[in-house]
Order: sequence, then structure tokens, then C-alpha cells
Amino acid sequence: MDELLLILRGLHPDVDYESCETLIEDGLLDSFDIVAIIAEISEKFDVTITADEIIPENFNSARALFALVERLMD
Repeated sequence: MDELLLILRGLHPDVDYESCETLIEDGLLDSFDIVAIIAEISEKFDVTITADEIIPENFNSARALFALVERLMD
């Protein structure tokens, strides 16, 4: 989770990723951020995020995003 938080903080260091659960809904992350996050996650965790998985529910919080990464790593 720490590596994921580093990726997210690299985009927007002022966001409280540990508690925010509305990153997409509140517009804190936009489509360019999502593309950057996917690229970094793919490289760092050696997983592939498919188009089916690019939904707000998977990107609305750091916890949801980490759960997605864990599922993909299994």
C-alpha cells in the first residue's frame, strides 16, 4: 500500500489518500491522472489493468485501488 500511496502523492500531494473515498466523484483525479496511475501501477506491480477494470469504484479511494492491484496480482 505504501508504494501505491507514493504513486498517488506524486500526482496530488495535497490529497489525504488514506481517508478520501471520493477521489473520482469529487474530481480529485481526472482521466489524465488515471492514465498515469495505470502506467505506474503496471510498471511497479507488474500487473495489467484492463478497460473493464477502469471504473470509478476501483479508483475512488486508495483502498479500492489497492484491492484491485491485489486481485490482479493473484
